[in-house]
Amino acid sequence: MTPPSSRRLFLKSATAFGVGLAATPFHNVAALSFNQSAEPTKQALPFRISLAQWSLHRAHFEGRMTALDFAASARGFDLDAIEYVNAFFKDRATDFDYLRELKSRADDQGVQSLLIMIDGEGELAHADKALRRQAIENHLKWIAAASFLGCHSIRVNAAGSGDADQMRHRAAESLDHLAAYGEPYGISVIVENHGGRSSNGAWLASVMAEAEHKGVGTLPDFGNFRIDSERHYDPYLGVEELMPYAKAVSAKSYDFDDTGEETAIDYQRMLRLVTNAGYDGYVGIEYEGSRLPEEEGIRATKTLLEKVRAELA
Repeated sequence: MTPPSSRRLFLKSATAFGVGLAATPFHNVAALSFNQSAEPTKQALPFRISLAQWSLHRAHFEGRMTALDFAASARGFDLDAIEYVNAFFKDRATDFDYLRELKSRADDQGVQSLLIMIDGEGELAHADKALRRQAIENHLKWIAAASFLGCHSIRVNAAGSGDADQMRHRAAESLDHLAAYGEPYGISVIVENHGGRSSNGAWLASVMAEAEHKGVGTLPDFGNFRIDSERHYDPYLGVEELMPYAKAVSAKSYDFDDTGEETAIDYQRMLRLVTNAGYDGYVGIEYEGSRLPEEEGIRATKTLLEKVRAELA
């Protein structure tokens, strides 16, 4: 199933790790309908707005909703695209009855599934080769699940250990392997600035420069630039550095003032960086505040995105 364009990269990484398409049960699953549209549809507006499932993490953790309710919830905010988080259906990646129901509910609402954010499946830049190999294998099932749902990407983390150069090489190698595997599924592999070294925009951009597969990219997040308890990377510089590789964008929000502006992030400045990079896909609402209820935080973020979008248009 590996197409000729990715054969060299796939064989290189498969040889390095001893894993390949035969290592996963999904390459012969007849039920899978591969997603061939790996990029968001272009439109006249500078960008479109989607909803990240993490915006409703309290509702999920408190049992007030499940992943099956997510598409209807997004439609309730008058949004037509969603970004899943695997933590909310962690044990369902290979449950195609469940995935079929998840897809059916999104289709019924006229909501497009864009990506799945993957956490807890191991460190792709780990110094231990065996653990790195296991992390790669752990992600394969999510590529198949994302394709089944009609997504264009999975979001992964470039976590690991060692010095910056060693981590860069290991991360790029793992990402190339996953992207080569994902190519026939129509799935890209994108990395978010998500703590640790990945929140250093220059370092993550250097990983992108070393990765060879066209399916490797970034998901710049407006707010995740905390490297550790003492170091914070400049978020505007970081977004600017990551945007050339972006296949999705996360509009993090925490709180709003009386005029509707985000109190910690200059949305006008951020979104100019996004559009100046030529990006015209979806920008995902990811409300993470605690003062406003989640529903209010989502609506406030959407209103601000719409306001800035109109200014940019």
